[in-house]
Amino acid sequence: MTDAKQKKIRSGLRRKRVRRPQEKNVPATYDSNWEYELHNGLLKNWKHHQAELVTYTVTHTYEPDFVRRVKGKTILLEAKGRFWDYSEYNKYIWINKVLDDNTELVFLFANPAAPMPQAKRRKDGTKRSHGEWASANGFRWYSEDSLPNEWIDRKYKNSDKFKIEFYDINKEVE
Repeated sequence: MTDAKQKKIRSGLRRKRVRRPQEKNVPATYDSNWEYELHNGLLKNWKHHQAELVTYTVTHTYEPDFVRRVKGKTILLEAKGRFWDYSEYNKYIWINKVLDDNTELVFLFANPAAPMPQAKRRKDGTKRSHGEWASANGFRWYSEDSLPNEWIDRKYKNSDKFKIEFYDINKEVE
């Protein structure tokens, strides 16, 4: 595999969608000449595009990273290092639409200031961050050091092990 191809794969670029070729001289209300021929021959006694609309839904499932009841509300906590593409972060908007009033999807970002994938550069040179995306779409979000105290294990947070791991990780990021 060439280096250029590996870069494309790593960066998440995909091949451009191949557009379906347009048939020429297709009669009005028909999707193709073949459809027209079928309706005027084999399927002459059939109705064609006669308001028989079928609504359909594609069903997906979502498994949150962490779940806990807090003050009578179910919190689905999604731990995100980063979003990789539009379809990934768009799914959370759809998930949020189907949650009942007693359930909330909350994000825990490793780095809330990380830029969103494919984000356009603003006039000031910045890009939309993960935290800005979450706020704009009505999600509550936290970073590891801003989680509410009632959500965390205080004994672990006060332990020497946590202090060593947390401060070592933050040194690596700097």
